[in-house]
Amino acid sequence: MKLNELKPASGSTRESFRKGRGIGSGNGKTAGRGHKGQWSRSGGGVRPGFEGGQMPLARRLPKRGFNNIFGTRYVTINVSKLDAFENGDVVTNETLLEKGVIRKTLDGVKILGGGELTKKLTVTVAAFSASAKEKIEAAGGKAEVV
Repeated sequence: MKLNELKPASGSTRESFRKGRGIGSGNGKTAGRGHKGQWSRSGGGVRPGFEGGQMPLARRLPKRGFNNIFGTRYVTINVSKLDAFENGDVVTNETLLEKGVIRKTLDGVKILGGGELTKKLTVTVAAFSASAKEKIEAAGGKAEVV
């Protein structure tokens, strides 16, 4: 097969239909818009979310919480997840992504103290909890803040 021989599967495409091209076409004059009214005019219709003057859903529902646009959002993982690495490895954001321990880094990675660590690692991330730092150092590793 060559590029010039490619074509869409049969039945997957339709001929385009030109509306408003005379009464003989079967879709002339009002072009399927009906007579009069907001939707029949060019540029007619309503904006997204408009409910005909009724109080829109977005304004009927109560507001909840607070979103700090300057806040720092960390991806948190427990110390036990670091056992996926070999003895003496250097753990960074990139190596955590490669191993599949985390899916995204957001504003940085924070290590929490859940579980146990049996391997000596050098961990270089944005933040540590106090207990996580203790466990990494107790296993003979280093906890370095980026």
